[in-house]
Amino acid sequence: MGKSRQSVAAVTLAALMLASCGGGGEGTSGSGGSVTAPPTPTPTPTANCSLSARQSFAKAVIDEWYMFPNDVASGVNPASHGTVQSYIDALVAPARALNKDRFFTYITSIAEENAFYASGSSAGFGVRLAYDAANQRIVIAEAYEGAPAFAAGIDRGTAIVGIGTTAGNVRTVASIVASEGTAGLTNALGPNDPGVSRVLRITDAAGTRDVTVAKADYSLDPVSDRYGAKIISEGGRNYGYINLRSFISSADPQLRTAFLNFRNQGVTDVIIDFRYNGGGLVSTAGLMGDLLGRNRTSSEVFSQMVFRPSKASANNETRYFTAQPESIAPTRIAFIGTGSTASASELVINSMLPYLGTNMTLVGANTYGKPVGQIALDRAECDDRMRVIAFATANSAGASAYYDGLAPKITNSCAANDDLSLPLGDPREASVRAAIGFLSGTACTTRIADASTGAAARSSRSLAPERPEMLMADRPSAAQRDLPGLF
Repeated sequence: MGKSRQSVAAVTLAALMLASCGGGGEGTSGSGGSVTAPPTPTPTPTANCSLSARQSFAKAVIDEWYMFPNDVASGVNPASHGTVQSYIDALVAPARALNKDRFFTYITSIAEENAFYASGSSAGFGVRLAYDAANQRIVIAEAYEGAPAFAAGIDRGTAIVGIGTTAGNVRTVASIVASEGTAGLTNALGPNDPGVSRVLRITDAAGTRDVTVAKADYSLDPVSDRYGAKIISEGGRNYGYINLRSFISSADPQLRTAFLNFRNQGVTDVIIDFRYNGGGLVSTAGLMGDLLGRNRTSSEVFSQMVFRPSKASANNETRYFTAQPESIAPTRIAFIGTGSTASASELVINSMLPYLGTNMTLVGANTYGKPVGQIALDRAECDDRMRVIAFATANSAGASAYYDGLAPKITNSCAANDDLSLPLGDPREASVRAAIGFLSGTACTTRIADASTGAAARSSRSLAPERPEMLMADRPSAAQRDLPGLF
């Protein structure tokens, strides 16, 4: 890397695919990228971690690796910015204006990100929150087993109608939004630090009550033991259902176990529920492709990673299918998606499209639209990891650039609600029901409108959302980038 490699100190590089309002990618243990990196140096007490030095590190990474070098602002004065991220935002502002980089280039903590991508380690209540503007409430889209909220009796479909630090100062969601906007909701929920406690006024089938929940460290189970992988038997046929929460390393053995069961049960019709999956490791996305590729050959392309011209010859990578002992040969696949379905999830969907064509569908709503991935470059002595968009992804046909989501690419997509009143994986739930309908040959009545929840809709904030939207932190953590709405 010459001078710029020296300037970034140590490079820990692997490919990631994430999204939400963040970005994402693969931690240091991944195998998505092909760039060779020197070992991370031992931190020294004299390391220069001043703001200006950290800004210089970020600038050097962007100058060398950014996927859109012609869309970087010139003349940005680092002294005018009080944080590294603010400086990064100013540098990549032209690319953002063109819808190429929606906060996918950012600086984060090495330790925090490594912990999440290895085992899903995070801190908080352990719930995914959707803001229901029409009814002025927050609805639980998903609750993680082993996390504080689930232990307190809070699960999918529970509504939060008030938030406070004590029983005496609970404010309604409506009053918080009226005075502070939706940002007031994230502020009211407090930082995601262990020990932070909140009184939540909740409403569910048991009525309305106040519960006190303290945030704590927990590890995410990427495939839920409750509903993550199952066989749905209906009408004399078996359908495989899998809900992958995130593309993290600990998902790999769970995916293998689930697909082995599908294979043993003779399943060829599969529902893959990515509705809240914001992305993650490219290597885990590749494994999922392999598990869907029993009828593919080692000469057939699953996906392609394409770097900027100055980096292409050394780093472009084509991934071919590699059959696994657990692989199945799907006849039909119904992917379930929403505006929170992004990056690695979209990579899998896009990569399977050339092989299945109309025997594959997207059910639910349009996906987020992130056909690019990040690499990680580390400055270990400062615990700084720079995540920079460095490559685009494409399928075997070379199709990419789905910045407005994948629905426009899938002609037989099928619109369906995300019914928060029913458990995930329940065949009565609207999106699962529509997926079963496709697999069984029932015609879909409504196609997903192009860009219905993708970038075009998100740019028109004056329009009231048709469905609850994931509540997003202004500066998401590594976990929140990969899991939109996580608190």
